[in-house]
Amino acid sequence: MSDNKNKEEFKPFIPADKITPEFTVSSVIMGIILAVVFGAANAYLGLRVGMTISASIPAAVISMGVIRVIMRKDSVLESNMVQTIGSAGESLAAGAIFTMPALFLWAKEGVTDKPNLITITLISLCGGILGVLFMVPLRNALIVKEHGVLPYPEGTACAEVLLAGEEGGKNAKNVFIGMGLAGLFKFLVDGIKVVPGVVAAPIKSLKTEFSTEVYPALISVGYICGAKISSYLLAGGILGWFVLIPAIIEFGGDTVLYPGTDTIANMYAEGGAGAIWSSYIRYIGAGMVAAGGIISLVKSLPLIASTFKHALKGMKGGSGDSTKRTEQDIDMRFVLGGIILVILLIWLLPQIPVSLMGAILIVIFGFFFGTVSSRMVGLVGSSNNPVSGMSIATLLFATLALKATGDVGAHGMIGAISIGSIICIVAAMAGDTSQDLKTGFLLGATPKKQQIGELIGALVAAFTIGGVLILLDSAWGFGTKDLAAPQATLMKMIVEGVMDGNLPWPLIFVGIFLAIVVEILQIPVLPVAIGLYLPLELSTPIMIGGIIKHFADKGKTEEESESGSGILFCSGMIAGEGLMGIILAILAVLNVDKIIDLSTKLDTGIVGGIILLVVITACIAKSAFSKDDKKEQKADEAE
Repeated sequence: MSDNKNKEEFKPFIPADKITPEFTVSSVIMGIILAVVFGAANAYLGLRVGMTISASIPAAVISMGVIRVIMRKDSVLESNMVQTIGSAGESLAAGAIFTMPALFLWAKEGVTDKPNLITITLISLCGGILGVLFMVPLRNALIVKEHGVLPYPEGTACAEVLLAGEEGGKNAKNVFIGMGLAGLFKFLVDGIKVVPGVVAAPIKSLKTEFSTEVYPALISVGYICGAKISSYLLAGGILGWFVLIPAIIEFGGDTVLYPGTDTIANMYAEGGAGAIWSSYIRYIGAGMVAAGGIISLVKSLPLIASTFKHALKGMKGGSGDSTKRTEQDIDMRFVLGGIILVILLIWLLPQIPVSLMGAILIVIFGFFFGTVSSRMVGLVGSSNNPVSGMSIATLLFATLALKATGDVGAHGMIGAISIGSIICIVAAMAGDTSQDLKTGFLLGATPKKQQIGELIGALVAAFTIGGVLILLDSAWGFGTKDLAAPQATLMKMIVEGVMDGNLPWPLIFVGIFLAIVVEILQIPVLPVAIGLYLPLELSTPIMIGGIIKHFADKGKTEEESESGSGILFCSGMIAGEGLMGIILAILAVLNVDKIIDLSTKLDTGIVGGIILLVVITACIAKSAFSKDDKKEQKADEAE
């Protein structure tokens, strides 16, 4: 079937000749609020566990709940505009947190000054705008002409949720209930601190420990990811804590192994298994994550080549000047002018220490990886998009190029991270924009209005993310137990390794070859690598959520699985915990956290932690196994 035939046969839900409310004041305001909420929540989640969630479906459901139920309006395109702006915020946040905390880590080490709000905002804004603008000329090639070839699973699922009509509006309560409960649980653990955040049991015979965190967001992440991905994460944790750590302790003994400064036996005696993980396992995990990202990129090379070829061909037949509402894009003169302006700003602004060559690299890598990101999410979904691999490849190339031109030291390292940050945001934004445009294509939205909505979401999120990063760093600090910032720590290590050559390469190569072994076994490398790189206490609750999802999905279709009450409840829980985390960070900066701390007066200990873990699990299970309104209605009709 030819592309032209596909295009002629497809009819969107709202016909091109029908004009309905879309880009309204209420939809823009609601979208901005959700961009801030989910952007902040995703930033907090990503900095804690190195994973983020898609906000498209929960944003769509919330907007339907407000627009249909509260405002009594029947406008699917308004709801679509809300999720378009809202999801843009969380995508920009996801791209920013994977790289920019490295600047804060260097500031703590005295390498450079701490980045200010203006610097973070400008870097984020440049990446966000480029990510959207690069996708404008590619929409016709990837969304329209490839309809029926590229499914864009999240975009299609979001369209199905929006078309569910009244059901989606009613189910908005699941999101809000999840937000409220998660905020309460988070306040008990990290606010008044009457319940421990971690439950651990030492296993002395193996010289290790089994542990789990007691947080709703982690179990919710496992539920959204599903049992398979969660099991890969747990496999990485088991490999680190029940294979490598016991082996290092057993065979290391009185050896002093770099980068450790004491004997392994003393390290274990004083700091337990956690000290061994901190000094050795995370470097092995870093090597595995880097190798996993590059492997995923190499495997995608044939697809990358064909994507670029098809995209460039498709751009020749762009539809930006069409008079048909559903084919109108932002004017190409504005797009090209915007791209040139952003590149000049990257080069000339003192807050972004990038040379002209760096700005040119951003254009080349940005458009290239933006195109690749769009097609990858079209084929395999956003969760399998190798953004980390693209960022690592960009960072390696940029650092080598800067070092070759003599731009070394702090200036060169900051320049490399700035380039990597913008490319990472471009790739994340391009993938999100593609999914949103696919949703709009199915519904009959106006592409031009959606693209403007994406730019609004990027603008709002860029101003938000700087404040969130500064606030979280002031409260707890990046690279700590509270905020591990795993991807940013990895990016920092890569830049330092290329510039200074001070990495423990034997440990990193162990991780690289572990990644190769896992790949040979045909197991996805990145989830296993992230499980190895992060503490076991994070992988365990994620697995609990995955198990609940496994049993809850029995007998459900893929559509029901992706948009059921369990997914919405867990999305709300992640947002609720993230927002409470931001509130607690504000209290910590104001020194109010010590006043509300009741841990010395009322400490429930390990029993309280286990009870709360059971309660959270029960809440998620109840939501997951509850019947959706639509199913109950069908059952009643059948009777």
